[in-house]
Amino acid sequence: MPIKTAKTEWQDVVLVCRKCTKKLKRKGFGPDQDRSLRKALKRWMKPGKGLKATVAVVETGCFDLCPRGAVVAANARAPEKLLVIQPGTDLTEIRDSLGLRDGRRRKPDATRIDPTTAS
Repeated sequence: MPIKTAKTEWQDVVLVCRKCTKKLKRKGFGPDQDRSLRKALKRWMKPGKGLKATVAVVETGCFDLCPRGAVVAANARAPEKLLVIQPGTDLTEIRDSLGLRDGRRRKPDATRIDPTTAS
């Protein structure tokens, strides 16, 4: 039986430890510190839904790091770097530390015209 593929718009995949999230009772992130890291990132970045999202934030199994009172996360593009994220950490700092390309939270670049080719 052939293997089928599905196309996505994903630019990044963030992996968040499910066990760490559960230990924090799925809270500690977002503007009111009342969401899990996964939900806070998805709401704040507004990446879209499902396969049309630009960023997938997925809870995964344990990374075997198990910090106290924090969540372990990683960008799938950089698996050699696990982040230990404390509750209450600013989402902008988390995004930058994960190296996420978030086009929806930045103003689009103005169209640039090359002066040497403009007539």
